[in-house]
Amino acid sequence: MKTAERAGKQCVSALLVAGLLVAGCGQAKKEKPEAAPSRSVEPKIVEVQEADADLLQNVPVGAASTNAALAEGDRAWQDLAQLIRPPSYPPEWETNEPSKEAVAEFERSNALMAVRAADKAKEFYAKFPTHEMASGARDRELYLLGVAVQLGNTNVAQRLTALEAEKLKDPKLSEEERLQLRLGQLQRATSQGKDEDSPAALTETEKGARALMKEFPNRPELAGLLISVAEGWIDHDRPEKARTLAKEAADGGGPAELQTAAEALLKKLDRLGKPLAIKFKAIDSREVDLEALKGKVVLVDFWATWCAPCMAELPKVKAAYEKLHAKGFEIVGISLDREKQALEKIVAREKIAWPQHFDDGGEGNKFGEEFGIESIPTMWLVDKKGNLRELNGREHLVERVEKLLAE
Repeated sequence: MKTAERAGKQCVSALLVAGLLVAGCGQAKKEKPEAAPSRSVEPKIVEVQEADADLLQNVPVGAASTNAALAEGDRAWQDLAQLIRPPSYPPEWETNEPSKEAVAEFERSNALMAVRAADKAKEFYAKFPTHEMASGARDRELYLLGVAVQLGNTNVAQRLTALEAEKLKDPKLSEEERLQLRLGQLQRATSQGKDEDSPAALTETEKGARALMKEFPNRPELAGLLISVAEGWIDHDRPEKARTLAKEAADGGGPAELQTAAEALLKKLDRLGKPLAIKFKAIDSREVDLEALKGKVVLVDFWATWCAPCMAELPKVKAAYEKLHAKGFEIVGISLDREKQALEKIVAREKIAWPQHFDDGGEGNKFGEEFGIESIPTMWLVDKKGNLRELNGREHLVERVEKLLAE
């Protein structure tokens, strides 16, 4: 799913995406984040949620462990906990984009791994029904089957549906558990058989989100799903639909984090069609001023050398520049690097021709903060009149630039 990359959407992803790898570099203004593969790759891996951390701890040895059967159960649980641990994607994927075939095989393998772990969880609670972790094993079976289905293993979909239906009937089920189950159902319903960011999927997600908001009226954070859909409409060049949903989320009285994300999205949308003021002295001493570039189509690329998705996008950006520069296409790099030397090294090694801004003030990035950039790579397109026209230049870059050049 591509939603994980989007700026200001971390609170939504925590609810909606329980087994997916973020496909962009978040926390653009904070400490160096862990690298992740390119969005075009979008591998999904079995990931352990924060709330599941206790399930991976060794079972404490207590008086109950003096019983031979319970001692055997403790050992079996420790074995199961190891099996639940998430696999890592190949380290070379951090800098080299894998093929679609490699990603498909990785996801297929992980889906099978999740099913095997789910089977082991079922065996555990069947063999040790009175063990203190039997309930946790049941939860793991359900969760792992959900991961397997999300990764494309539809063979266990019926088993998953039956377990969910049984659990939803439990009168002791907490609201949080019920919400997580319903969110998982929504995600599967909107993703099976279609591109999860397609207009049809976005429409279905909005419909499902509104149903959940009625079902759980005391959970105002669910309005954050509307921000997710709004971001999707931006990708499809539907800013007005995005604005309507973002405004609804901003005015909904939800958590401060959600309102902040919605307001930030509205500010970005408000910039569309207006001049973008960017002026600086590049690391190679070139004077850069978007005002002086009127008559050109300009890509404003917010990136960093430590961001693996940014580096994975670099060849595509260079190819677009080489193809269209002579026709009036320019690029302005806004680096969020912390070390100027690292930026200069990559610029020299990759022979990057366009100017780069580096903020050496030590207090974050001037333009990143001004424009509310929360994740990278972020690519904006400015038309020949100097107005911001695209908030998602990353998708179909060449086609978008050619369209603006033809105006």
